[in-house]
Amino acid sequence: MVISQIADGIWRQVETVQDTVSETFFEPVIRLGVTGLARSGKTVFITSLVANLLDRGRMPGLVAATEGRIEAAFLQPQPDDTVPRFDFEGHMADLTARSPRWPDSTRAISELRLSLRVRPSGMLAGLKGPRTIHLDIVDYPGEWLLDLGLLEQSFEEWSAQTLERIKDRPQAADYKAMLGDIDGAAALEEPVAKRLAETFAAYLQHARRDGFSDCTPGRFLLPGDLAGSPVLTFAPLPEGDAPRRSLRREMGRRFEAYKSQVVKPFFRDHFARIDRQVVLVDALGAIHAGPQAVEDLRAAMRDTLGAFRPGRNSFLGSILGGRRVERILFAATKADHLHHAQHPQLTAIMQALTRDARDKARFAGAKTAAMSIASLRATTEDVMRHDGVDLQVVRGALLETGKQAAFYPGDLPEDPAHLLTPARAGAERWLEQDYQIMRFAPSPLTLRPGDGPPHIRLDRAAEFLFGDRL
Repeated sequence: MVISQIADGIWRQVETVQDTVSETFFEPVIRLGVTGLARSGKTVFITSLVANLLDRGRMPGLVAATEGRIEAAFLQPQPDDTVPRFDFEGHMADLTARSPRWPDSTRAISELRLSLRVRPSGMLAGLKGPRTIHLDIVDYPGEWLLDLGLLEQSFEEWSAQTLERIKDRPQAADYKAMLGDIDGAAALEEPVAKRLAETFAAYLQHARRDGFSDCTPGRFLLPGDLAGSPVLTFAPLPEGDAPRRSLRREMGRRFEAYKSQVVKPFFRDHFARIDRQVVLVDALGAIHAGPQAVEDLRAAMRDTLGAFRPGRNSFLGSILGGRRVERILFAATKADHLHHAQHPQLTAIMQALTRDARDKARFAGAKTAAMSIASLRATTEDVMRHDGVDLQVVRGALLETGKQAAFYPGDLPEDPAHLLTPARAGAERWLEQDYQIMRFAPSPLTLRPGDGPPHIRLDRAAEFLFGDRL
C-alpha cells in the first residue's frame, strides 16, 4: 500500500514535469495574475483585456497585433478544474447592454484561459509555422495578496503593528473602546471572541470604504464559506500574559490556523505559479480620501512586493516548476476620470507611490513599470470656461442618477512630492486643494466589427506584461 502510494506520487510528479516540458517547447503558457484593492477595477480590466485580444482593432500598442502576427484568439476551458471560471460572457453582457452597468466586483479567485495562434517574428518567421500560446488569467482579490505578509508575522507582532496603525483612526473607535473592557489573560468566552472579531471586521469594512488600503486579514472582508468559523474569529490584542485556555492564547492559535489553513493554501496552489502580475490601484480614490489614505496605499504597495518572488525564470527552473514573477505592472486605473493633459501627473504619482516596491523588484531581476490606464473608457473630454479660465473637464453619466455631467477634479501636482511629503508627515488634509472624485456609469457601446471596447493604454499594458512572449 505504502509502496503504491509512493509510486503514484512519483508518477504524478513525472507527469507534471512532462506537461511542463510540453508547454515550454510546444504550447507555452503565460500565467498572468490580476489583483488590486477594492474598487480598483479588476473585473473590468480582465473583461476588456480579453475582449480586446479577441477583437484587436484597438490594440496598436501590442506589437504582435499591429504586425498582424496574432492569427486567431479563442477561449478554452481553464486547466484548473477546481477553480471557478471567470464569467467573461456575463460581464461583457453587463457592459454591452442597452443600459450598461459595471459588473460585480471580485469576491473569490477565478481563472480564464485565452489561447492565441501566433506567427513567429524575425529570422524564424520563414522557417516555423504559427504556434499556440496560452494566456491563463488568474483573478484574485487584492486583500488576499496583502494576507501573504502575515506569513512572516507572529500574532504578537501583527497585533502590535495593527493597534499602532489604528490608534488615531476614528473608524476604529468602537473596537478600541471594546478593548478597554477586555482582559486578554482571562478564560476564553466564545461570545466575547465573536464580538471582538465582528467589531474588528466592521472597522476593516469602514476603513476600506474610507480609502485605506492595508486592511488585513483579507478574509474578514470577503469571508465566503468561512464566515462564522473559528479561523475568522480572532482580533488583535495588546501584549500581555497568555495562560492556557485564555482569550489571548486562543486568539494567537486561531491566527496561526488562519495562516496555515487559509493563507498558505492560496500561496501554494495559486499565487506561487504566477509569472506575470498586474496590480491595479485606485490612486485617485486614495488622493480624494486624503494624505493618510495615500500613505497607507504607499505602505501597502511596498509590503505587497514582499509577497512576490520577483526575478527571472531560468530554463531549468521553469521546467521544474520554480516560477518567479518576471514582470510586475502597477497600474493606476480610472484615468478616464481625468483629462488626458493630467495623465502624466497621475503616472508620475503612481511611479512615486510604488518606487520602493519597484526598486526591490528590479534588484531581484524582475522588470517593473507604472502607468495610468482606463480598462473601459466611460467619459469624453471637453473644455469649459469658468470665471474667465478654461478648465479641461471630462463628461459622462453619473452612476447614481444617470444624468450627464461635466467634471473637473482639480489639478494634480507636477511634482508627486507635493502629495507624498504631507502624506508621510501624517497630515490630516491637503493644504492647497481638495481633490474631488466622481463615479461614472459605463457608456453605451457601439462596437464596429473587429474592435474591442474603448480603453486608455490597455494595449501598452498588455505589451509590457506579455508582449515579449508573443
